Amino acid sequence: MRLNYTQNFRKNYKKRISNNPNLTQRFKKRLELFLSSPSHPLLRSHKLAGAKKDLRSFSVAGDIRVIYYQEGETIYLVDIGSHNQVY
Repeated sequence: MRLNYTQNFRKNYKKRISNNPNLTQRFKKRLELFLSSPSHPLLRSHKLAGAKKDLRSFSVAGDIRVIYYQEGETIYLVDIGSHNQVY
């Protein structure tokens, strides 16, 4: 499986997550779990609805979510942030 970070994801990761070492570590651990077992219950992965119906989400910590989609063997990380920031 290949991982691709969109420009939007990179920008929001830097702005919302990278300045918090605890969240940075949690993101790395959850991303590792996601890549090895995308349907693991801790991730609470689910399809989105409405305007984002082609996207999916998984949980990093508390209210922090990662928005992504998959095309073939490539996963594109689209956004990261709190529930209110990404939805």
